[in-house]
Amino acid sequence: MSQAHPVSVLTVQRGLIAAASLWLAGCATPIAISTAQAGTAPRAAEPATPAPAAAAASAASSPSAAASAPRAPDPTAPKPFAEVARDATRQDGFVPVWRKDEKVWLEIAPEQFGKPMLVSVNVASSVGERGLLASVMGPSWMAEFRRVGNQFQLVARNTAYRADRDAALQRTVRDSFSESLLASAAVASAPHPQRKSVLVDAGFLLGDLAGYSTSLEATYRMPFAPDRANSSFESVRVAPDMTSLQGRVHYAVPRLAAPPLLAPGAPPPMTPPPPQTTPDPRSLFVGFIYNFRALPEPAMAPRAADPRVGYFTESFADLSDDLRQNTRVHHVKRWRLEKKDAQAALSEPVKPITFWLDKNIPQRYRASVQAGILEWNKAFERIGFKDAIVVRQQNDDDSFSTMDAGHAAVRWYAAADAGGAFGPSRADPRTGEILDAVIGMTDVFARGARRVASEGSLLPTMSAPLQGLPAVSGGERQQHQQHQHDESCIYASEGAGQLAFALDLLSARGEVAPDSPEAEAFAQAYIKDVITHEVGHTLGLRHNFKASTTITRQQLGDRETGRSQGISGSVMDYNPFNLPLIGEPAREPNMVTLGAYDYWAIEYAYKPLDATSEKDELAKIALRGSTDPLLAFADDGDVGGFAGNESLDPYVNQFDMGDDPLAWVQRQLALSKELWQRLQDRGSKLGDDPQRLRRSLASSFRQIASLPDMAAKFVGGMHTNHDLPGTSTRAIYRPVDPARQREALRYLNENIFGVDSFRFSPAFLASMGPDNVEWARIAPVNIAASVQQLQTPVLDRLMGAGTAQRMLRLPDYLSEKERKGAITLSEVYATLQGAVWGELKSGREIEPMRRSLQREHLRRVQAMLVRAPASMPADAVSLARWHANELLADLRKAGARPGLSIESKAHLQESAGALSEALRATMQRG
Repeated sequence: MSQAHPVSVLTVQRGLIAAASLWLAGCATPIAISTAQAGTAPRAAEPATPAPAAAAASAASSPSAAASAPRAPDPTAPKPFAEVARDATRQDGFVPVWRKDEKVWLEIAPEQFGKPMLVSVNVASSVGERGLLASVMGPSWMAEFRRVGNQFQLVARNTAYRADRDAALQRTVRDSFSESLLASAAVASAPHPQRKSVLVDAGFLLGDLAGYSTSLEATYRMPFAPDRANSSFESVRVAPDMTSLQGRVHYAVPRLAAPPLLAPGAPPPMTPPPPQTTPDPRSLFVGFIYNFRALPEPAMAPRAADPRVGYFTESFADLSDDLRQNTRVHHVKRWRLEKKDAQAALSEPVKPITFWLDKNIPQRYRASVQAGILEWNKAFERIGFKDAIVVRQQNDDDSFSTMDAGHAAVRWYAAADAGGAFGPSRADPRTGEILDAVIGMTDVFARGARRVASEGSLLPTMSAPLQGLPAVSGGERQQHQQHQHDESCIYASEGAGQLAFALDLLSARGEVAPDSPEAEAFAQAYIKDVITHEVGHTLGLRHNFKASTTITRQQLGDRETGRSQGISGSVMDYNPFNLPLIGEPAREPNMVTLGAYDYWAIEYAYKPLDATSEKDELAKIALRGSTDPLLAFADDGDVGGFAGNESLDPYVNQFDMGDDPLAWVQRQLALSKELWQRLQDRGSKLGDDPQRLRRSLASSFRQIASLPDMAAKFVGGMHTNHDLPGTSTRAIYRPVDPARQREALRYLNENIFGVDSFRFSPAFLASMGPDNVEWARIAPVNIAASVQQLQTPVLDRLMGAGTAQRMLRLPDYLSEKERKGAITLSEVYATLQGAVWGELKSGREIEPMRRSLQREHLRRVQAMLVRAPASMPADAVSLARWHANELLADLRKAGARPGLSIESKAHLQESAGALSEALRATMQRG
């Protein structure tokens, strides 16, 4: 250590002497700095310079000799371009690609360094379970190539904060908010002698650019990591504005963890199982499409979003003007459409919106898929575009992937435990111009659509049994939200259950025979409906969960009206099947055309407008949303779809229909009861599938899963709208009429909390056995458990903090006259308690299903008394205690009444004891 310092100083001194000598001689550049960093092209090669030490010695004796002495080659310098590219083939395009055997290089021109482009990753193939699906759009960035010395970088720009209208603030924003490094690699070659471009090994793409290892770990809780040695490129596609590479990345773990040792009787660990669809759970492949796409030039003129029209947006904070109260800017996501003949009333577009049908779509579904896509041309024709959307079919011998950037595509995929469809898109961050989109449609859903009537096949989305019947809480919806969070769609996955119920009921009635042309047409119509919905997403539209209320119950009953105007105001709603009750005439079952809202929404985003008057014209179009009841709009945020938000408006629902949601709830329960009776009357027949009855019962429970909560939303509910200030006289929030709230409570008491709605014959329940060919055995059907799943969401809503807060604030929204007949939180608690514990007053025997309901109610009362959440108002806790004391007195009286069974007496005694302890306990705020 004592000798290190002198040596270091001497070395530095020699270097400084050499540098000074060369500088004075005017013949060398000591350090080479990449000009690409400054956004300029690299300079031509300069004369070789000697090594510093040799130059210093030579300069001491002869300056001219120092200038001419050759420099020793740098072993770390990139090899000549020709040497690296020897025997490789070049594909020219936006980013040229060189290939030699398994090696792939990108050729990056000097002008491409520092220039923004769109970089995206799509998932072409995957595991096929638990949300890890094929045909899914992955992440995208506005990114650029950079060079730092001999290091190549792919850097994502920060587009969330901008100051494009102020140069000084633009520098401030750039310094204040970081960019992100997506990938890096060593520059593989020296500049090309003429083009000055360099080669970069494309292997940096075969890492974890998409961040897929996080999804794998979240799914399996196993540290899957990319294995570069066993990953490879499969194909390349280039065009003047795009380069796409298809890679196959191997993810692996070295071993599977041994299961933990458990004590006898201990519960199993909360650890998900390893992959079930792969031959070896330690290894799996994921196919990625890596896209490099030039940003459109000139950029499309952006169009401002309006809250009354539901569009996805490119949003950012504009910090250019510090006088703006709201820095958020929202540009509508839309495709670029321009008329060939700007003066013509109807003109073809300069460039139509092209949808490619992937060759993996089964032949029998292609006509329905194409019809669903082209349905939207009706809306574009109204604003002057002829054939705005065109469809092209990929040939069987085509080698390109339809997940390349630059167009929309429809693809089929298969999964072991999921069924559905989705339609996200990707847009230019600068303007909102949609550049590509992918609609994924599950093979399982389509197969079920054709065969559910004949085979009674249980769709995988209904395969989570609870004591022999499927869960009805809708928890499986999470697996369909793996793509972009703001474009999540469960229409097809949830609609599959609706389809199963509809075909079961029509088959039981004898109206649609299994394997008949009618059953096929029924399924094909629904496939078209789903595709039309997903195409709407790829055009930029969000959901509209209020559109169904714009069609009256009378219109739903008229088949011709349904065919011409639709059974809903929009295909962007989640529209269930429109089935007649017994004795009613036939009606149009599906949404077969666009609704009034769909035409209006397309007009807002796509109508050609003069730039000088666009703002005023858009305001006029949007104003119709505040004045025309047929254009009612509410999206995922209104239905409670984000961050656990609770839906306020009982007229905003998924899978409801008509202008009275409460009437719809009653109608659907009546249809389910009809199917239950028909199934019991028919029983099992020779040749039936062993699980046919069980599956039919499952589909009926699934389609009524959300009905109780729809009714409960009326209690403490608020009518809402998206009007802007000064555009309407309507109130943004308006309490639901007290009479409707009380009507909803009565319905819940009579139909959901009572046992008469769910009575089945013992012989029927006993006949629903499993398919014993399979190893797995299924427990007997437990109706009580499935009914409890219908009831508990109602208890959660009526006794939750959100309802309590709204009910207590209700007087603030009412006039003095309106307050006199208003419903109160105390009335809600009293009505609910009386409905759940009705036997305490009547003296009737308490049936097992009712005892389960009462225990669930009591658990929630105990939680409010002992550990109320911080959001629960103090007045609500006080009221809960007041009614709990009344309940305790009633329990003690009823427990002393003679004639009850030992089960009922024990239940009452246990309930009284538990409630007494809760009333004596000390409150602990959550």
